[in-house]
Amino acid sequence: MTNIVVIGAGYAGVLATKKLEKKLRKKKLAGETQITLIDKHPYHTMLTELHEVAACRVGEESVKMNLDQIFAGRKVNVVLDTVTKVDFENNTVKGKNGEYSYDYLVVAAGSKPTYFGVEGAQENSYSLWSYDDAVKLRDRIHDCFRMAADETDINKRRELLSFYIVGAGFTGVEMVGELAEYTPILCKRFNINRDEVTIVDVDGLSRPVPILPEKLSNKVDKRLKKMGVDVVMNASVVGVGKNFIKLKKNDEITEHVAGTVIWTAGIESSDITSEIAKETTSGGRGRIQVDENLRSVDHENVYVIGDNMLFTAKGEERPVPQMVENAEHSAATVAKNIVATITKSGELEAYNPKFHGVMVCVGGRYGVARGGMAKHQINFASFFAMFAKHFINIIYFIQVMGWTKVFSYLKHEFFTIRNRRSFLGGHFSNRTPSFMLVPLRLWLGAVWVYEGVMKIVEGWLTTPKLAGFFGGANTWFDTLLGRIDPATADAVASASTEAAGAADAVASASTAVADAAVQTGTVIFDWNFKLFETILVSGVDLAQSTVSDIAFKIQVPFVDWFVTNVVLASDGMQMFMQILIVVLQILIGLGLMGGCFTFLSAGVSLVLQAMFVTTTGLYLNTFWMIFAGLALLFGGGYTLGIDYYLMPFLKKKWQNVKWARKWYLYND
Repeated sequence: MTNIVVIGAGYAGVLATKKLEKKLRKKKLAGETQITLIDKHPYHTMLTELHEVAACRVGEESVKMNLDQIFAGRKVNVVLDTVTKVDFENNTVKGKNGEYSYDYLVVAAGSKPTYFGVEGAQENSYSLWSYDDAVKLRDRIHDCFRMAADETDINKRRELLSFYIVGAGFTGVEMVGELAEYTPILCKRFNINRDEVTIVDVDGLSRPVPILPEKLSNKVDKRLKKMGVDVVMNASVVGVGKNFIKLKKNDEITEHVAGTVIWTAGIESSDITSEIAKETTSGGRGRIQVDENLRSVDHENVYVIGDNMLFTAKGEERPVPQMVENAEHSAATVAKNIVATITKSGELEAYNPKFHGVMVCVGGRYGVARGGMAKHQINFASFFAMFAKHFINIIYFIQVMGWTKVFSYLKHEFFTIRNRRSFLGGHFSNRTPSFMLVPLRLWLGAVWVYEGVMKIVEGWLTTPKLAGFFGGANTWFDTLLGRIDPATADAVASASTEAAGAADAVASASTAVADAAVQTGTVIFDWNFKLFETILVSGVDLAQSTVSDIAFKIQVPFVDWFVTNVVLASDGMQMFMQILIVVLQILIGLGLMGGCFTFLSAGVSLVLQAMFVTTTGLYLNTFWMIFAGLALLFGGGYTLGIDYYLMPFLKKKWQNVKWARKWYLYND
């Protein structure tokens, strides 16, 4: 048995483990290998999103992904332990709870804040580098505003409302931006004047986020100042106390009141990585030197990835940056190289990362980014930068936890966002109480039941009618469009009137434009896009038209072919389709009225509407049913419906299905 041990469940560790397991499974080596992932937490944390939790834009659960869910159905042994030492001589990883032998070791233990020896910084400031940090900071911010609201001592109140963020890199700017965005909301909640709140971002750098082009750094600076942040550059922090911070600028040291100091000034390797670095060739802040295959230069069976690696790519002057994209790329390279070594097939891959850019958010509504191809990048800001940020996050979630995390992310970032704290504002956030949809659900269900019952009365279960049904509608459209002679149309219409039997279908959802009588009318538009054609006509002169006179159709050649060559190929097929339509209409109606499997009922309702609009067309006075179906898709049956009881039960059972968990085909 070949043992592979991965230390750390951060970005690099989780991706490396997943990719390793997948490659070994494809090589049919899963039974001959054992992957052990060791971390002190049972969850993977989205470190780049911690500022959103700290400033209460999203709930704390949104930045966590449980490891048992990530690796469900996969041959990965997840161990909760704190690694204290690596014995290279005996190929053993030692933890507080046990020892773990390895044939191949992957060090991906991540980083921790570094305080550069600043007096009092570690003891008196809040860091932002873990899930616990974000939760503590969120509670601290709330407590400051809550206590300040009742504080009568002016100096104490001023202290409580003074926030200093140390660091103007990615984390610092994103944290101060979120705090500045959240402050007016807290001020309103606690009846505090915004002018009483002091928010300062301080750094020894010359400009915010210097890895960005100067033009984008200036945009960040301008945005922060617009949000009420005092941006202090070229100033170093020389001391932090319980209620003050000392700054040094131009050899002058000044002391400022600071009730809360948030430290985001830099990182260094985690404790275990620093210990490993003492026994291997390494560089500053505990980064371990690796070769082009990402192996420690001292141990060929030890790989180092993510923040822990020290590697300078060919043609570059600086080591690869400590950012998520490096973690992703290095994880893929290591997975490939370990599998190649185990199987003794193929050459090891040299690490040559192509980074696609960087971006930084300044609150939930604004950001700046530089991205594109590795050698051809452009600057963009505001909407496009925020779109890129969310798109990149979704790509990452697809790799790690598939549909379930993507759905959760969309829910937290858009569908339940409050106070318009999204780059889309609050436009997609749910506000309408779900009980307001109950009358709509009942009415839509009743209409579908009525449609089904009327078709039974008209003989849809006993006599083939689809030929006349489709023929009458097509003749009507073709005549108005001038595609057939009116005299010919009259003959076709008279032959199919009885079969179509849908005069009142003009006002119904399911039968739509099936009246066989040829009329004069008006073509409003007829747009042909080759793959499909959109048609809007009125059965009477446009000046005399009402909504019930105007019909819309999307003509799709493939659908026309399918109807002619499959549906109408025989009486037996016509009867099958007629019975299916009637049964579906009644089941949809009953499901909606009872609030049972509402998502499925609303979805099938939309499918039927799409079928009608591409075959017979729909009068505009029936389009309300399309919009009603859309409105009821998500959660429409959870109020005064069977789904309130049924869905939680089924979801609980479904989540325990092995293959559903393995492929993340569920949501929490």
